[in-house]
Amino acid sequence: MTQLLKVHGSQNHFFILDQTELDEPLTDEQLRNFTKKITSSDTGILDGSDGVLVVNHPTRSHALAQMRVINADGSEASMCGNGLRTVARYLFEQFHQDHFMVDTMNANLRVSKQADLAEGVPAFAVEISPVFFANEKLPFDNVGLRRIIDQYVPELYPGLKFTALAVPNPHLISFMSQKQIEGPILGELGKKLNQDNPYFPDGVNVNFAQIIDRNQLFVRTFERGVGFTNACGTGMSATSLALCLTHPDLGQFNQKIDVYNPGGKVQTIVHYDHDCYWIELIGNATFTARIEIDEDDLRQANFDNVKITETDEQAAYERFVNNLPHFNNLQTI
Repeated sequence: MTQLLKVHGSQNHFFILDQTELDEPLTDEQLRNFTKKITSSDTGILDGSDGVLVVNHPTRSHALAQMRVINADGSEASMCGNGLRTVARYLFEQFHQDHFMVDTMNANLRVSKQADLAEGVPAFAVEISPVFFANEKLPFDNVGLRRIIDQYVPELYPGLKFTALAVPNPHLISFMSQKQIEGPILGELGKKLNQDNPYFPDGVNVNFAQIIDRNQLFVRTFERGVGFTNACGTGMSATSLALCLTHPDLGQFNQKIDVYNPGGKVQTIVHYDHDCYWIELIGNATFTARIEIDEDDLRQANFDNVKITETDEQAAYERFVNNLPHFNNLQTI
C-alpha cells in the first residue's frame, strides 16, 4: 500500500504523492491522468484539490528531495509556495532536519521550520526565487513594453496600473480598492489572459491586492491552470515584492509583511541581496487527511478502494482563521 496526504497552505489544497516510496515512479502521462482525476470534485476524493505535489529523489546536489507541481488541469507549474511549505513539513517529518533545500524546477530553494502560528497550526518558511522582470521571462508581448512596473496597460484593462514579474511563476499584479477586489474584474481578466490571447501566450497568474496599512496586504488570485484559489504562495510573494517596489512608503524590505487572503494569512519578508531579489514566505503547513491506496490502483487512478483517515488539524486551522481580522466580503472557496 502507498500513502497519500491531503494538505493545504492557506487553504490552497493539494495531495502529496511521494514517488520515492513506489516500486517505480509514474510516467508523466500517468501523473497527468492521476492529477486530473483526483483533483476533480466529481471524480476525485475529499472534494478534490488545486493540484498534486510530487516528491522525487533530487536531481540537484545538496537537496533532500525534488518537488514537482502538477496543476489540476494536468499542466506543470515551475513552483508553488503554499505547496512547498507542506512538502517541507513532510520532509521535516521524514528526515528530522529543521533547515534544508528542496529541488524545484528552476533551483534548489531553502526551507525551514518555524514556530507554530497557533496551537495545532505548524508553520514553515520557504524561499521564493529567482525573480525576473523582463518580458521574455514571463513571457508577455504586444503591449509596447519590455517590462511592466506600476504602469497603465490599456490593452489589459482600463484604469488599473499593473506590475508583471516572475518568481519564477509568472504573475500580473494590480493594487486597488476594496470595491474593485470584491468585484468581477479579476475573474474577467484572469479568464481572458489564461485562454488564447495575444498578451500572455502561456497564461499568467493574476493577483489583485488591497493595501490595508503599512506592511499589510490582502491578496486575491486567479491562478493559471486552476482558476480562483483561496491563496497562491508565489502570488502573495510577488505582490509583496511589487508593494515594496511601487509603494516604498507602505512596504519595507527586510521587514515582515502580513498578507491576508481568502484562505487565511501568511507573512512575507522581501530581500535584496547581492543584486538579487528573493522573498521569504512563512505560513501554515496543514495535513488534513492520510490516504492509503494500492500502488496498482494509484497507477490506474482508481480511488474505489482507498482508506482515508482524517486528522484534527483542519479544526485547529479554522480556529486560527476565525481569529483573524476581516477586510472585505470575500469568502473561502
